[in-house]
Amino acid sequence: MGRSLHTFEFGELKKALSTETAFLLRIGDGNKIAVSWWVSAKRTRSYPYARVYDSLGYSGRKATIIPIVKDEGKNGDRDFLQWDTVSLMSLLGVYVIISYYKEASKSHRYENKITNQRYNVSHIKEEVTKLLSYQSDALHWNLSQLEKAGEIAQMALDAYSELASKLRVEMHSSEAARRRIKSLLKGKEAFIGMSRELARRAQTRESVTEQPKEKLRGTKGTITITNYLGGKYFFTSDEVELHGNDLHLIEGKHTNTNKLPSVDDMKDGLLRMILLTNLEDARINGDIYKPFPVLKLTTGSGFRAESMNRAQRGILEDLMKESETNNFSVSLNSRYL
Repeated sequence: MGRSLHTFEFGELKKALSTETAFLLRIGDGNKIAVSWWVSAKRTRSYPYARVYDSLGYSGRKATIIPIVKDEGKNGDRDFLQWDTVSLMSLLGVYVIISYYKEASKSHRYENKITNQRYNVSHIKEEVTKLLSYQSDALHWNLSQLEKAGEIAQMALDAYSELASKLRVEMHSSEAARRRIKSLLKGKEAFIGMSRELARRAQTRESVTEQPKEKLRGTKGTITITNYLGGKYFFTSDEVELHGNDLHLIEGKHTNTNKLPSVDDMKDGLLRMILLTNLEDARINGDIYKPFPVLKLTTGSGFRAESMNRAQRGILEDLMKESETNNFSVSLNSRYL
């Protein structure tokens, strides 16, 4: 399901970031890395998982750029980087470059909102250069990035302060942000601890109250993944169904239209499938079950499979090949394909 990536020279990084969501970056003779970038630190905006997914087909090193904070101004949103985002990238073997926005334009629609935010390219180039000579794995690189999280967050706030003055826009109050930065400056352990607690709260908000086993079907479920290092990662499953000893962990992608969900929606789901297909076992109240990952696609009531055009059929065929290769199932409007 991945797309072909265009190659840019190192000096074209700014152009690449303004034209492509994922690309290959060539540095010097023979050095290439696959790069994706996030619009916001929050995973629910602009399909960052789909961007990362597009880079995963490259056999070499893969990196993704994430802003430590994105502030759209008082009339917009403000999102902070979370530990669970970094940990997910570590599990996928993707090197995270934590950076920040330095340029932006004033919104024409809202008085206190900025748009068209652009990264500090010089900072990213410095980190890419360091990454080229880095010998260890993504997990250790990402932990070293977290060591600098407080410093980068301070640079981000300074940049937003300059933009507020330059564009005459009121930003969100800096007090809450500075409290977070104060915690970040204590190092990665403080950052990990604070973000894990926020992730745990988010996991609780997204899930429903735990049900008896016989009523698991169709409910949301919390998933706590423990890796071989003993680290714990908190996620949710859109639906959980129990079929004998098989525990169906379902990631749902829905559209109200009479077409398939978007390709980016599917790629978002596929990134979750990478996690779920690599689980050794699953436990509910100590009992062991076999995890059975499912990507569930649902559409508007007017959808008819026989009415799909050639492009839609091609997308489904690619999705089925991917599911067969990687041992997960796909359902379309409650029918397994």
